[in-house]
Amino acid sequence: MSDDEPPRPRGRATGDSSAFSVSLERGLRILSAFGGDRSVLGIADLARAVGLNKSTTYRYVATLTKLEYIRQDPETRKYFLGPRLVDLGFAAIDSMELTRVAGPLLQALADETGCTVSMGLCDGPDVVYVDRRRSSRRNSLAMDLNLHVGSRLPAYCTAMGKVLLAHKNPAALRQILDRTDLARRGPKTITNREQLLAALAKVRQSAVAVNDEELAPGLRSFAAPVRDRVGEVVAAVNVAVHLTSAPATVEALAARLEPPLRRTAAEISKRLGHRPRGQQAFQ
Repeated sequence: MSDDEPPRPRGRATGDSSAFSVSLERGLRILSAFGGDRSVLGIADLARAVGLNKSTTYRYVATLTKLEYIRQDPETRKYFLGPRLVDLGFAAIDSMELTRVAGPLLQALADETGCTVSMGLCDGPDVVYVDRRRSSRRNSLAMDLNLHVGSRLPAYCTAMGKVLLAHKNPAALRQILDRTDLARRGPKTITNREQLLAALAKVRQSAVAVNDEELAPGLRSFAAPVRDRVGEVVAAVNVAVHLTSAPATVEALAARLEPPLRRTAAEISKRLGHRPRGQQAFQ
């Protein structure tokens, strides 16, 4: 019996405990240690995080490395998550109720508007793309920035990101902004924290965020929140266009794109179980 395995009961095991694997649980705890600001960790860091000694931790890490769930930097000798977990992450995204519910509605919005439509989630200071649809119309206004499912962009300078940030509680928002470098990404990027907070307050009031060349020159997008059954904002949907294909003013674009965008976000929310307060009394 190894030093990292508990004594095994003799005879026939009964109950749920017979199906529990301590080794698997410890391997998963090591993988779970990578997250947030802890994306690169050494053996000592991992041992502390999972409560094992370094030699035992190393055996688990060596196995996970061989299976490509984690990788080692040859210079620093530290570890980071590997490509097998990326594949699992995409599989998880594909199986999420949110994407199953939203997919057809996002495609319908792209076809109706002729624009590229995306849906994103908030992960710390980033917005993570979980769906992206292009219009099937010949004369579409679809555009791309080499983005795909799994792509990340800074939340502060994107329409979806501003929707997601605007609905964070003050403490969570403060922590995120403390970790955010408000660098200039486009000609109209908001780089002042107080101005950004004011913009987020407007988003909360209007329930729509606008990105007017804040991420990249010529790029404009509009985003609306998706809510779950208890009213929490769990995602954002956006419609994006480029000035070269849609040279209209922001106001003209908003008048055309916001109504179908709001309608789509509301329908996704409805299918997730959300009911506006005025309707809840009649359920």
